[in-house]
Amino acid sequence: MSQINKIVYTGKTHTTGGRHDGASRSDDGRLDIQLSTPGSTGTGTNPEQLFAAGWSACFIGAMGKAALGMQVTLPKDLAVDTEVDLGLGDAGYLLQARLNVSMPGIDRTVAKAIVDAAHQTCPYSKATRGNIEVTLNLA
Repeated sequence: MSQINKIVYTGKTHTTGGRHDGASRSDDGRLDIQLSTPGSTGTGTNPEQLFAAGWSACFIGAMGKAALGMQVTLPKDLAVDTEVDLGLGDAGYLLQARLNVSMPGIDRTVAKAIVDAAHQTCPYSKATRGNIEVTLNLA
């Protein structure tokens, strides 16, 4: 396991009620959300959506770093649609994910190299590697 030598940022939240009609708020108040069970008619979001949003944002940052190293300018309409599945397996509840990347105007070979490099450096990708099924799709 890799060790952190210097902490760059710590996200802090306080959550009550969990995924069943709960709430979560960051210590700085910039995040203040209601939680509800995935697939329910509740008005809140759920952990899978939050994880997908965080991973997408982080992955785009990692793609930017990879593209810079390759001297490639990423398109302004770059997008990552991340899908996080909550399912049941022999070991109980499990996650799996798909990162669907769109880089209009970028040669497919170059785009694949950027996605592959990002998947090696993105902290979310590192955290999930070997722990859940992850599929990278390039549109």
